[in-house]
Amino acid sequence: MANSKSLSLLGLATRARLTIDGEERLLKAFKNGEIKLVILASDAGENITKKIKDKCTTYSIPLIRDFTKTALASAIGKSRTVIGVTDEGFKNAILNALNH
Repeated sequence: MANSKSLSLLGLATRARLTIDGEERLLKAFKNGEIKLVILASDAGENITKKIKDKCTTYSIPLIRDFTKTALASAIGKSRTVIGVTDEGFKNAILNALNH
């Protein structure tokens, strides 16, 4: 239940244009300080996983690995491995829904 609520919130954030998806766009957004929360697919490849984990550690950004690529695609309407949330309110709501 918590997973479906958090995915619904992620979908709402995407429709409100408060997410950044895709590896390259996300890495650029890290440098600009736009990212509040990162959701990385649990079935992501080793290279992207290491890169994103390192960036999240460096910038002290929470990282969620609870969803597969398929679940993320279903939530946002396009196939992505990594998604960054740029809004503090959505970040808190998603973390609360997952009890992180």
